[in-house]
Amino acid sequence: MTDAAAPRLRVLAAMSGGVDSAVAAARAAEAGHDVTGVHLALSENPKSFRTGARGCCTIEDSHDARRAADVIGIPFYVWDLAERFREDVVEDFIAEYEAGRTPNPCLRCNEKIKFAALLDKALALGFDAVCTGHYAKVILREDGARELHRAADMAKDQSYVLGVLDDRQLAHAMFPLGDTPTTKAEIREEAARRGLFVAKKPDSHDICFIADGDTQGFLAKRLGTAEGAIVDESGEVLGSHDGAYGFTIGQRKGLRLGRPAADGKPRYVLDISPVNNTVTVGPADSLDVTALTAIRPRWCGRPPASGPAVYTAQLRAHGGETEVSAEVVDDSLHVAFAEPVRGVAPGQAIVLYDGTRVVGSATIATTVRRPAAAPAPQAG
Repeated sequence: MTDAAAPRLRVLAAMSGGVDSAVAAARAAEAGHDVTGVHLALSENPKSFRTGARGCCTIEDSHDARRAADVIGIPFYVWDLAERFREDVVEDFIAEYEAGRTPNPCLRCNEKIKFAALLDKALALGFDAVCTGHYAKVILREDGARELHRAADMAKDQSYVLGVLDDRQLAHAMFPLGDTPTTKAEIREEAARRGLFVAKKPDSHDICFIADGDTQGFLAKRLGTAEGAIVDESGEVLGSHDGAYGFTIGQRKGLRLGRPAADGKPRYVLDISPVNNTVTVGPADSLDVTALTAIRPRWCGRPPASGPAVYTAQLRAHGGETEVSAEVVDDSLHVAFAEPVRGVAPGQAIVLYDGTRVVGSATIATTVRRPAAAPAPQAG
């Protein structure tokens, strides 16, 4: 849908109330498409889902989206998807942490809400595509297949959180901001030229349904407190915690250990066991991951060829790329890293790339760590 000669489409523009989605809707309308704006009401109590610049789920945001639609000159509606959002995103987020995993709610929202619930409703109403303000590109090949690629501006690329989209969803996805190397400052300037007063509105940050950014506090209110032990790799108890769900692999701060390590170096969370409510900590070297297995792979367009192949992989929304060898075995993705990586946690998504093309995404299930170096012999 990046072809300038593409036919006029009926487009449903998801408008969060921010500058990116407003400019995306304006560009789609300017391209000659029949655009209708829609704001997704995702909170059962909208005032509770945002403080300052956090999130995108308040009544204020719906008003901002409506005003932007008025300026663009397109119809506008608010659709209530709060119950679906709670079930598919919020409850999934809580359950994953309770199980000792580290989920990415933005991927789940794109998969289950924006390009499942929203897209299904849009298609049922006769729309051809859903337009969002994501920075990514959908490229139509000569053979009719569609591919998801990184945005032209790598600094703004959001293809990682779109790696869950399948071939059917890509066929109805439109990302007007991903085609040109446009900086955020230029997007704001464009919004101002178009008369969109959201031009100066701060970006949303953090998890939209955690108003104050306190993930541990949010989880504690829903899961309660459960005191457990913090141990080292030998099993020696070093301290205690109020709930293993409050930790993530690679975490350094907030461990509240009773005494420093013998070598004086900082310790990091290495493992979280919900079964015995234990958090294991150790040195940074013990975080080195050499391989992993990921489950529930979703392919953006054509699946990878059989057998191992070399790709690059991204492990976080704002992380860099690393070279890997990957192979699908019995519906699981087996990945080996060319160089060890750190901070890899079960529940996170790994997204594979072939150049700028997104191959697909899978959920990390298990990791293989590099054996810790043997301690130096004592002089004697």
